[in-house]
Amino acid sequence: MGRIFEVRKQTMFARWDRMAKQFARIGKDITIAVKAGGPDPAGNPALRRIIQNARAVNMPKDKVEAAIKRAQGRDATNYQEIIYEGYAPHGVAVLVEAATDNPTRTVASVRSIFGKHGGNLATSGSVAFQFKKMGVFRLNPEGIDQDELELELIDHGLEEMGESTGEKGEPQLVIRCNFPDFGQLQKALEDKGITPLSAEHEYICLTPTELPEDKATEVLELIDKLEQDEDVQKVYHTLV
Repeated sequence: MGRIFEVRKQTMFARWDRMAKQFARIGKDITIAVKAGGPDPAGNPALRRIIQNARAVNMPKDKVEAAIKRAQGRDATNYQEIIYEGYAPHGVAVLVEAATDNPTRTVASVRSIFGKHGGNLATSGSVAFQFKKMGVFRLNPEGIDQDELELELIDHGLEEMGESTGEKGEPQLVIRCNFPDFGQLQKALEDKGITPLSAEHEYICLTPTELPEDKATEVLELIDKLEQDEDVQKVYHTLV
């Protein structure tokens, strides 16, 4: 076990209110989860996980409860989850996760952003093979015997475990599993009384791309613009 490999997730620009974007993303996730599995977190593992993630970004409890209530209403928005594939400048592969009530609007916006920043929207399947969908849990390492935990979780789907840092440089323990094992690993952590800082699926880069800083900046400008789009939930890429 060592330091876990992660591609850059945050851009250097941050010209927009990331907290507001995070709250909006989680609000959509709540709507999708409630519509699929009901409003009770005890019986809806997906909703329980999203509430944990809401705490991780300091989303107030009343906002979470309001989002759950809205999701139960007859007027709740029906979101369609879509993945777009494309290339940023210099051959960097990009996956864009969107949740939208208007796919026509969203694909036009995503295509425009790629085009204006030297990239191009690609056809389905042309980029996805460069990523692996995995369950990713981030833990506070304080008080955890990492070697012991690693041995215990191997039987519950653990694939990778290593050290990383959060957005503010705080130490984190990252554990990954194949996505079909997500629920099994989540339950194993719950049974041990460990509450993750966050628990999500992520598309992990298999073929990293290294670029000099000037070219990396061009890529990050595109990623920044994609992340600002109101319909975009997450952006994954191969830039390291």
